[in-house]
Amino acid sequence: MAPDPKLLKRYRLQPKLPRHVAVIMDGNGRWAGKRGQMRIAGHRAGAESVRTAVRFCGELGIEALTLYAFSTENWRRPKAEITLLMRLLKRYLRHEVEELKASNVQLHAIGRLSDLPKDCRSELDRARKILAPCTGLKLVLALSYSGRADLADAAKKMAVDVKAGRLSPSAVDEEALGSRLSTAGFPEVDLMIRTSGEMRLSNFLLWELAYSEIYVTKTLWPDFREKDLAAAIRDFQKRNRRFGGLVNVHGASSI
Repeated sequence: MAPDPKLLKRYRLQPKLPRHVAVIMDGNGRWAGKRGQMRIAGHRAGAESVRTAVRFCGELGIEALTLYAFSTENWRRPKAEITLLMRLLKRYLRHEVEELKASNVQLHAIGRLSDLPKDCRSELDRARKILAPCTGLKLVLALSYSGRADLADAAKKMAVDVKAGRLSPSAVDEEALGSRLSTAGFPEVDLMIRTSGEMRLSNFLLWELAYSEIYVTKTLWPDFREKDLAAAIRDFQKRNRRFGGLVNVHGASSI
């Protein structure tokens, strides 16, 4: 879907938009702490920012949006917080599915989904099935996700295929590995946004971010709105993406 020219003008955006945006949604706990509230209040507030990002990316015609919702490391958090987070995830999937369907959003999930509680997996499967026919924005939720684990799992798949004779050792290359990652089939990540000002990848999309543009904002995730996403995209549009090459006087990339 092509973006509305009026929307581009309102947010001072150029027509050439990133195809795939990924977000590390950080700062929920700090947002709650500043208000003297429990951490779960920040997660609830962050759900509104998820709605905003999904809606705005869909309106802009962005192809894919990947949200780092829950990492494998997050299982180390207090049991009570994990329980509330899983409950919040289930509630989001249940209550938002009709709105997502109306917005033509297709839902995907990456990560070790078998780690999720059974009721969350059931709700996730239900939502993905309902939204499968949609042809607009691909919303990808990274759940119990680890970039290192995903690379290790892809390597195991290659080893199995080599042992079974389905893959020649000489054919083990970047393409073979990339096609076995959980993100295979999605566009390359053009822009990765991290909120709350932290300067690290936190084990997120380690392979996929090789040539992505990275944008860090001090805005905490629950405060992240359309203007913040537009600012990140405007910054992206100013970048000179060389992919390891040089840019000559005519603006073409060369090595």
